[in-house]
Amino acid sequence: MTPQRQLILDAVCQLGGHVTPDAVYETVQAITPALNRATVYRTLSFLSEQGILNTVVLEDGRTGYELAGAEPHHHLVCRVCGGEEQISHEAVAVLFADIARHHQFSVKTRHLTLFGICHQCRDRLESAERAP
Repeated sequence: MTPQRQLILDAVCQLGGHVTPDAVYETVQAITPALNRATVYRTLSFLSEQGILNTVVLEDGRTGYELAGAEPHHHLVCRVCGGEEQISHEAVAVLFADIARHHQFSVKTRHLTLFGICHQCRDRLESAERAP
């Protein structure tokens, strides 16, 4: 692990959660202004390839990263309030098995984010629709 890679990994840990390459770049720039944006992007990609980081697709379609855990995990993200709930791999393992069975496709995703509407927001929206 080079000093630059360690600095970038430290920035991901410091920022926590799903981070964008731009946020990581801004964080490391405050410490080492000589580190360029291309190095940050390449290093994030490398750390993801090594299984140290998970690559995630953010709601706006941009790529983000998070620290990889020992076990795969997944997220439910509300499009209304932005709330996020982590779900276990077992919750989607059945889906992955079904895809393998019906499409002869082996899913290798260790992180899946599903966007929708949480029950609190759904209830609020339904109440607003029923109100006179």
